[in-house]
Amino acid sequence: MKKPVLLSTLGAWLLACAVPLANANTADTVGKKIYETTCAACHVNGVASAPKPGDAKAWAPLIAEGQAILTAHAWVGVRAMPAQGGAPDLTLDDFAQAVAWMASASGGNWKAPDAAMMHRIRHEAAERLEQDIKAKKAMKKMLERD
Repeated sequence: MKKPVLLSTLGAWLLACAVPLANANTADTVGKKIYETTCAACHVNGVASAPKPGDAKAWAPLIAEGQAILTAHAWVGVRAMPAQGGAPDLTLDDFAQAVAWMASASGGNWKAPDAAMMHRIRHEAAERLEQDIKAKKAMKKMLERD
């Protein structure tokens, strides 16, 4: 009589462990696929100083910025990187998966972004866009004076 209880408990435990692993593998697969189809065009060869996945030294200061900040700033466009990674059809959610995959492949301990992380990324991206708009308006005023 104890065997069925033990087996059902063991089965439930295995299932509970397998679901997070399956989700992690799916996230890794999605992020890597997006990297390969979109990001690799620049990141694989370091075009315009794009950090290569696996280059822990190049990624360390970027990873230190934090997942929400780095992802949001890259989405908006930063340094030589164009907004949305130069792929206008790419969603922010997919973009965030790819950034998480690259950072994790380069020494970061980043997970695929959940709803709370995506909220933080969207908020940071909106703030960054607002700053960019203010900077552009200030530049336009300065040019109009000349």
